[in-house]
Amino acid sequence: MAVFFERFRAGNMLAAVVVVGIVLLLIVPVPAEVLDVLLSINIVVGLLVIVMSMAIQNPLEFSIFPTLLLVATLARLSLDVSATRMILLYGHILNDDGIPVGAGAVIPAFGRMVLGGNILVGIILFLILEVIQFLVITSGAERISQVAARFTLDAMPFRHMPIDQELSAGIIDAATARKRREAVDQESDFYGAMDGAGRFVRGDAMAAVVIMIINLVGGLIMGVLFHDLSAAEAFRTYALLSIGNALVTTVPAFLMSTSMAMIVTRAASHGDLTESITGTFTAQPATLQTVAAIATLLGGLGVVGWFALPPLPFFCMGAILGGAASHIEKRNLTAQQTQVTAQTQQVHEKVRQPANAMSVLPVDALALEVGRGLLSLVDEAQGAKLLERVTAIRRHVAQELGFIVPGVRFRDNLQLKPNGYSIRVREIEVAQGEVMVAQFLAIAPEEKLRSLRGVKTVDPTYGMPAVWINAEQRGEAERLGCMIFDPVSVVATHLTEVVRSHAADLLGGQEAQALLDTVKRTHPAILRELMPDVLPLVDVRKILQNLLRERVSIRDLVIIVETLADHARSTRDCEALTECVRVALARTICREYVNAEGVINALTLDPGLETALAAPFLDPSVGHAFLSALGLEVSHLQERGLQPIILCAPALRPTVRKLTDLTFPSLVILSWSEMAPRVRVNPLGMVSV
Repeated sequence: MAVFFERFRAGNMLAAVVVVGIVLLLIVPVPAEVLDVLLSINIVVGLLVIVMSMAIQNPLEFSIFPTLLLVATLARLSLDVSATRMILLYGHILNDDGIPVGAGAVIPAFGRMVLGGNILVGIILFLILEVIQFLVITSGAERISQVAARFTLDAMPFRHMPIDQELSAGIIDAATARKRREAVDQESDFYGAMDGAGRFVRGDAMAAVVIMIINLVGGLIMGVLFHDLSAAEAFRTYALLSIGNALVTTVPAFLMSTSMAMIVTRAASHGDLTESITGTFTAQPATLQTVAAIATLLGGLGVVGWFALPPLPFFCMGAILGGAASHIEKRNLTAQQTQVTAQTQQVHEKVRQPANAMSVLPVDALALEVGRGLLSLVDEAQGAKLLERVTAIRRHVAQELGFIVPGVRFRDNLQLKPNGYSIRVREIEVAQGEVMVAQFLAIAPEEKLRSLRGVKTVDPTYGMPAVWINAEQRGEAERLGCMIFDPVSVVATHLTEVVRSHAADLLGGQEAQALLDTVKRTHPAILRELMPDVLPLVDVRKILQNLLRERVSIRDLVIIVETLADHARSTRDCEALTECVRVALARTICREYVNAEGVINALTLDPGLETALAAPFLDPSVGHAFLSALGLEVSHLQERGLQPIILCAPALRPTVRKLTDLTFPSLVILSWSEMAPRVRVNPLGMVSV
């Protein structure tokens, strides 16, 4: 009980008290003075809500609106019930001027103001107000809420995906990712709640009409049967009260439904409503000038008598719009001159400042330079589709190879061809290519590309025959069995392949330390056994680079560190330690090359050739003959669409790797000790000399 009263005093139970009080209004009679106060509060709350809906900059800032709408609707219905009780019981009481005072002062005041002495006018005005609220505002807002809720719900997986990608790539931390996911979920819940909230407003509008009819019919019966009033006098008295009560509760409902419509229709705007409207209309002064001229022309036609239009309002509007357009143009010109002056001053200040040599020393680990024709792919003002794709690339490479790719630096290079791009690693160009922004790249064997019209080229990533085609030919290319890529996908694929090929160069000392820090947080004892006493960071980084150079994933850093801790005390040779780690990562390595049946298709080496290659001093002629024979076997496998893999003795694997590194850089070389359990080998041939 003490905790309950403490929370009550803190104000946490205020909402519960308000709701319970609203429900009590349905049962407990209230004095006329109290009813007047509650009706006045209802009107003020409606004004507060509509002003708040115009002041917010984002619909989610008013996320409480669906619940507030429910409470407000319940409050209005409770006030209707209380007002009905007062009208039927005390509506016959009149003052000296013949005005009903038994139901309070607010209800008769609204009735007299709207009726204007004519009951039929009041009924018509009330019905028109209900039709506007029910058929126009509420119906439109409800439809917008339904569409927004459906599209928001359908887009949730795609809106969560970039968050997960940035989290996996290390761009954001877990707290930021959780906050962004909550914002996406909150938006979905908000529009779903707004979809249901529209039913409250629709039902409230229908209930207002029914309650007015009940009050009018019930008042006639009460006045004639119980209060000895004539039919005309009873109709006049209770019609005044019924319409007054209907209006005093319908006006706040009208404000609430208008607020709902404003909120759901402002999903794409920024800033409050006044700022959005003025910003939109003042952004184009030429439009204001055109409308001012048309308004002035209409006023002139009214003067000469061509149209029976009052000329003064049109002349006034033309003068106001023309003056506003002139003021906006002067303001924009002044702002442009100020901006140019500020930029000129900045340039002069930079010229006067001494050159800072440190600003040009840093070297970007990974950079992508584009020609002027490809600036739209990296310009945020034009969508920057390539920037979004880079985030996915970093996430994919992190999952595949186990290290975070450094951020990509985008630069424009006017020395490149307009549609050209260049990929640089440590400021050294490692790849380049060309793409056509408004076309698609169709990749297929040459015989399938002959019927396609376009620019003949080769795929910049793998060197396959390709043709740049327009959008109209895409369907034909797909029917021919071509692979179709848009320009962003072409550049992204090329960049991904470059990252894979140069992963070892991108893994610096700082990146290696960041990876080892993750092991330190989860397995500190294992890392203490290895570093820094047994093996320094520079050697660990070199071993990780050796693995990445052959595209071996280093995600399982715990196994790598454990293996190094077991073997580093007996040898400090990085090549030997790399081979030990590869054996420990046998399952990871084999998973990349086994087919669906768990079989690795590989070439083997002739025993005599293995003996010759294992000699302390390798005969150059043997090495040359080995590379020639290997080239023939690799060509045969590539013609069959198979990936060339060599399987050799464990002690011979480093030697074969060094021999083939320059001639066959993408050749996969495995040792028998790296074969995981239950992995079978299918010999495709034997390399012999």
